[in-house]
Amino acid sequence: MSNYKSLVDALTAHIRTLRIALAIMVVLAVGMWYGWKKSPEYLTVHVPPDLRTGSTRLWWDIPPENVYSFALYIFSQLNRWPTNGEQDMPRNLFKLQNYLTPTCKATMERETERRRSAGELRNRVRGVYEILGHGYTDDPSLRVIQRDKNTWDVTLDITADEYYMSEPVKRALVRYPIRIIRYDINPEVNPWGMAFDCFSGTPQKLEVEDKDAKKETPK
Repeated sequence: MSNYKSLVDALTAHIRTLRIALAIMVVLAVGMWYGWKKSPEYLTVHVPPDLRTGSTRLWWDIPPENVYSFALYIFSQLNRWPTNGEQDMPRNLFKLQNYLTPTCKATMERETERRRSAGELRNRVRGVYEILGHGYTDDPSLRVIQRDKNTWDVTLDITADEYYMSEPVKRALVRYPIRIIRYDINPEVNPWGMAFDCFSGTPQKLEVEDKDAKKETPK
């Protein structure tokens, strides 16, 4: 009788162990399913524009060429007024708000209001473009400096031409120190995974030598 009872107790303990193991496996399976469901559907991988020599990078690394291209594109689009600065500047801010940090967006909204109150935007048309010969170079450190894993300082040399009622009123050649940060929040509205964080320093006026003006006069 005692042997039979011992056998029954052993089988009962074994069944209990199997049930506990099954419960643990179910919990693990549910956890893995939840993790798979919450994983991103898309993974952004940044590659440099020139792949003739090949490229090996970590998936989260952003090449300096891409950072520079992003900074130039966003800056140009923000500061381009094709019809009327009083309407174009707020429209640009709204259109590009997903590419701006909240702090930078608030700063630019205050600047827009200040310039509007001062009459600097009404009927103004502006074209913004990179100074010829002052673009990205083979030495990234001249244009892009990576401060840490998530922050870059970008130097843009920009020409801005402004017109009032079709009359040219200003041409400015300026070096802008731009800060770009990693902003991988919503790839649906910001596929770049970066954001414009306004200026990292004070913009400086440039004097660009006009080589054509220095041609030797025929004797």
